[in-house]
Amino acid sequence: MTKKKMLNYINENEDNFEHNIKSLANSRMDLNEEISDKVSEILKNVKEGGNESLFKYMEELDGIKNPSKNLFISQTDIKEAKAKCSEESLQALGLAKKRIEEFHLQQMPKDSLFSDDQKINIKTRWIPLESVGVYIPGGKASYPSSVLMTIIPAQVAGVKNIKATIPCPNNKIDPLVLAALDLCNIEEIYKIGGSHAIAALTWGTETISKVDIIIGPGNKWVAEAKKQVIGNVKIDMIAGPSEILIISDNYSNPEWVAADLIAQAEHDETAQAILITDDISFAKKVDECIRIQISQLSRSMIISESLKNNGYAIVVHNLSKSADIANTIAPEHLSILCKDYEIIEKEIINAGVIFTGLWTPEAMGDYIIGSSHVLPTNGMAKNYSGLSVFNFLRRQSTIMGERETIKTLGPPAVILAECEGLDAHANSIKLRLKD
Repeated sequence: MTKKKMLNYINENEDNFEHNIKSLANSRMDLNEEISDKVSEILKNVKEGGNESLFKYMEELDGIKNPSKNLFISQTDIKEAKAKCSEESLQALGLAKKRIEEFHLQQMPKDSLFSDDQKINIKTRWIPLESVGVYIPGGKASYPSSVLMTIIPAQVAGVKNIKATIPCPNNKIDPLVLAALDLCNIEEIYKIGGSHAIAALTWGTETISKVDIIIGPGNKWVAEAKKQVIGNVKIDMIAGPSEILIISDNYSNPEWVAADLIAQAEHDETAQAILITDDISFAKKVDECIRIQISQLSRSMIISESLKNNGYAIVVHNLSKSADIANTIAPEHLSILCKDYEIIEKEIINAGVIFTGLWTPEAMGDYIIGSSHVLPTNGMAKNYSGLSVFNFLRRQSTIMGERETIKTLGPPAVILAECEGLDAHANSIKLRLKD
């Protein structure tokens, strides 16, 4: 009896190969359309109704009883949560925090001064945003790592006012999440999830002040809400379900490749895991390793459903084609686990983050390496970068010229102003030229 394949196969030998690749790339783009109207209604109600509407949604959607008196995570809650955490887990959080801080500190840009022989001086300063709202995902799993990956870049950038919202279904929350928030010295923590949390952070309520930027991944309701509030508040990106694309030849260990695919598939049923290889036999080995490993994992049902719907093995004649396919799909995570990884990596321009070499599994990047794991999904890696200190900084320039500047640069500036029909612009320069 032939065993059922765990992955869906797309083979370059097929006539419609290019069409299938484009369809695969486009399949992630419209995940939120079915909830758009519902999210819009929630946003409108919280914007107009403030606390009254927010508390209603907290009761209905979060299962929080008496939300007016149960809105905040208290210091007592945090103290009790930390007592439930193992010393090993707290030490691991501390190490991760240290590495994430060190990485983002080296990202910080320096103020600069431009000057030239026309006596122009332009100072550029980098100024942090004043307030950030961090959405900490809850959903099907708990993510203390996301606490560190979102908050630390903001703190390194110099943001002073940071508040967090987190889904607490039926008033339950992972103790390590609270421990991570405490490690980052976050005191303003709200028991709110979903699109109503995004609304509260965007417009504020009688209790919650509005913020300058909202960051952090969430479910499809959160992603759709962030999409709709653009223009009212800055956001980091519209993040959807997690994704990984692995480029591998038979030089790699099929067990490791299978494990890396599964690691993303276990997030939820809509996560995407893709393998590109030039060896059909290797793809089949990976497929069988997936089958064996799933049987030993606690989230096997989620993994199986995820791979059934969104797991693919793309078989090409030559891995030289893999970069073009990867750039078309623009995955959140790209792992290059083949012998000639350096050659392929140079051709990649669309990926949230790239992992190269056999000893750098994507899961390490999720926790401990140092760069933020908040990354663009749904093909957005074509025009977005991963979360960094730059999300929390503004550039501000101060310009100063001298009399000599007007004498030399003023006449051509007048010509350009007059070409645009802006006489007042031209006149403000002409008056100084006469002096």
